[in-house]
Amino acid sequence: MKEIKFWQAFQGALEEEMAKDPTVLYLGEDAGGKVGGPFALAKGLQFKFGENRVFDTPDSEGAYVGLALGLAASGFRPVVDISFMDFMLVAMDQIINMCAKLRYMAGAANVDKLPMVIHTMAGGGRRAGAQHSAHFENWFVNVPGLKVVAPSNPYDVKGIVKSAIRDDNPVIVVKHKFILSMKGMVPEEEFLVPLGKSFVKREGTDVTIVGISHAVNLALQAAEKLQKEDGISAEVIDPLTLSPLDKEPILESVKKTGKLVTVHEAWIPCGMGAEIGAIVYEECFDYLQAPLVRVGSTFNPKPYSPGMEDFSLLNVPKIMDAVRRAVRS
Repeated sequence: MKEIKFWQAFQGALEEEMAKDPTVLYLGEDAGGKVGGPFALAKGLQFKFGENRVFDTPDSEGAYVGLALGLAASGFRPVVDISFMDFMLVAMDQIINMCAKLRYMAGAANVDKLPMVIHTMAGGGRRAGAQHSAHFENWFVNVPGLKVVAPSNPYDVKGIVKSAIRDDNPVIVVKHKFILSMKGMVPEEEFLVPLGKSFVKREGTDVTIVGISHAVNLALQAAEKLQKEDGISAEVIDPLTLSPLDKEPILESVKKTGKLVTVHEAWIPCGMGAEIGAIVYEECFDYLQAPLVRVGSTFNPKPYSPGMEDFSLLNVPKIMDAVRRAVRS
């Protein structure tokens, strides 16, 4: 095991898969040369693998997602870097109408697989303003034909990105920019984290907390403080793959605790918390001892002002208050 940062784990996964499989390509703005993209996630890869495998694209997300789509349909495994999640809106027609649907429409063209990864940076806390702080992973979960993952630590991002590159379907990888420098222990030997599997990150008996992306880390911090301050034993679950969602660990946990709190930085209306809550209400309503409590960002565009942005964001005290409401209701 070796302690590395989140961004190093991501780059390590990419480099290993490119070395293993010559059909893996990388496309992104400023991806080439010494830059390696706005967050330097591909730094040095063009020097190592060449200009015919690492492409520095123009500032046109729709164009290079379309290029990646064609490459995927032609036998390659492109990895596409869209620097900020907000900019995925520019490529929505390609992602929703083409990437997600082509396999279902092109049987005669023998497109039986479409292996491509679109990864992006999401979330606030970096004073990037309303147009560079989006966290709407739930929008893509609503689309059949896409897989969506949101890793919360270095171990998971390396393992899940390797699995995503090897998968034969379009996979959206949502990474929170606030945890790029987060450190964690990662095996030096090869390993994979499977798509479509939820993980219990902390066991507990009084309440179930389901977190998305960086919210998992905040939930773990809140759980530790609640144990010390209130004696509340919180179980924390990380779905990791949001679509297809592995619901069984969540249902089993709620059957044990009787209470559910969902936490994510995305806005609360129609978010993953609502979907997870609906699943629990449909499949284990009789086990619930209290109403669902959802926690998320305030319902407004992300402010640029530090104080206002901090007020709008998810944080540990907000999660603790939500858990207390659930437990005491």
